[in-house]
Amino acid sequence: MKWTRMYLIGFGILVCGILAALWKLDVLATIGMTWTLICIVIAIGIGIMFAVSRSGKKETIEIDNKK
Repeated sequence: MKWTRMYLIGFGILVCGILAALWKLDVLATIGMTWTLICIVIAIGIGIMFAVSRSGKKETIEIDNKK
């Protein structure tokens, strides 16, 4: 679970960096606020899907009961 959280933090930093670059180039002003928010939601959704898919394999643990 901790790697999933780290992945999401890194992905959030990446999205913020891309948004800052687009803002500096005045691309966000031409796109509009609605499409910018839609793209942010899509990017966050993709980041969550990648984080969950890379979170590791699920294993079952067998415990021997000694009586």
